[in-house]
Amino acid sequence: MNVAVVGISGDQVEELLALEETHFLDVKSTAISPGSLGKTVSAFANTSGGEIYIGIEEVVRKKGVERIWRGFVNQEAANALLQVIEGMSPLGNHYEAEFLRAEDVKGTVLHLTVQKTREIVFASNGVAYIRRGAQKLPVEEDDALQRLKYDKGLSSFEDEVLDIESSEITNSTVVIDFLIRVVPSAEPEVWLQKQRLLAKGRPTVAGVLLFSDEPQPVLPKRSAVKLFRYRTKAEDGERDYLVGDPTTIEGPAYDLIYEAVRRTKDIIEGIEKLGPTGMEKIAYPHETLHEIITNAVLHRDYSIAADVQVRIFDNRVEIESPGRLPGHITSENLLREQFARNPKMVRLINRFPDPPNKDVGEGLNTAFEAMEKLRLKPPILEERENSFLVIIRHESLGSPEQLVIEYLKTHDEITNSIGRDLSGIKSENSMKEVFYRLRDKGLLEQVPGKYGNKTAWQFTTKGKRTAR
Repeated sequence: MNVAVVGISGDQVEELLALEETHFLDVKSTAISPGSLGKTVSAFANTSGGEIYIGIEEVVRKKGVERIWRGFVNQEAANALLQVIEGMSPLGNHYEAEFLRAEDVKGTVLHLTVQKTREIVFASNGVAYIRRGAQKLPVEEDDALQRLKYDKGLSSFEDEVLDIESSEITNSTVVIDFLIRVVPSAEPEVWLQKQRLLAKGRPTVAGVLLFSDEPQPVLPKRSAVKLFRYRTKAEDGERDYLVGDPTTIEGPAYDLIYEAVRRTKDIIEGIEKLGPTGMEKIAYPHETLHEIITNAVLHRDYSIAADVQVRIFDNRVEIESPGRLPGHITSENLLREQFARNPKMVRLINRFPDPPNKDVGEGLNTAFEAMEKLRLKPPILEERENSFLVIIRHESLGSPEQLVIEYLKTHDEITNSIGRDLSGIKSENSMKEVFYRLRDKGLLEQVPGKYGNKTAWQFTTKGKRTAR
């Protein structure tokens, strides 16, 4: 087994010894057994991936617990560990390995990078593990293993059969209208059976979501979109800032998407934000809102009893869909890899007139491109413990310095508070640094007589000439 040896510096050794164990990182002694290491590898592969450094130990000293570098005496000493890890996945491509070596420390540390895998990876004891914080937890109960299969995309809740009458989807307005316009020669029951939306005379989850006139009574708490409007820029939406009651949007998936986008835009159009020329209407690209809400509805995990949430703040929109990213998809490869958690829904909704997912697999790329065209910062993608969050911020791609200059073209002075509103900078001290950099270039000066929390800045003569 040929594993590369990488030389690192003494400073890098110190950095490795200072690493904190997290959801994505673990350190182990070379004395770890192959079976125990396999459990950690399984946990990373079944969750979000991560890194393991083998050869960094924690020892108890008078001053407390310390980390020391105590690597393998040679590469062959790690063979038993590598052989077990190699055999854990059918393809053996679930990890990458390298040895780290440095002067003035003994032995080599084995650095493993474990990838999030498409399949479930079991440890040598036949148990699958998942990572939660810095812990590995066994997945032993049948329900927990099924939950992991949903998370990995190995099975989809859209195929679950519901104990309701077939007429819920065979005689609905939605399916009749769809078949008249799209498949005019088909009878509802025959066509739905061919599409595997009916099983043993009962509708599946996908069938109800797509073709029931009202899926929500059948699938409560997991088939609607909830809209919240918070009049604040704070990171957390507290009840005190909530404007009115949350709005619940219901209906079959096709109508749900278009109505959620429309209602979201209506709320956003009523928000104003300070811009370089004064108060201006907030505008997000239609394509961005449409594509991200479409993704939230079509790719969410329907086995989780929670609705998609759209939270509208003064400076951003947050769209949270239940369920972690499926299969091998991560926040880092999401824009270049494809994996449909609910393939039937994705395929069939694309057959509706003017489908919401016109360019299947390109939705988020379209959303990012639309933000860039408006010179807004790209969306932020964040995987949480049981959900996936996309944050669309109303922040310009322009530098804070550019925004200050633009503002002063139409205003006599600018304060720290206004500068933070313009740029999205949260820290008062960070905003001061922006003003200091412009001052050092000779473009700005403090307004005489204004100090402390009343401090303001204005153009110098040079600044006025430059801004013309």
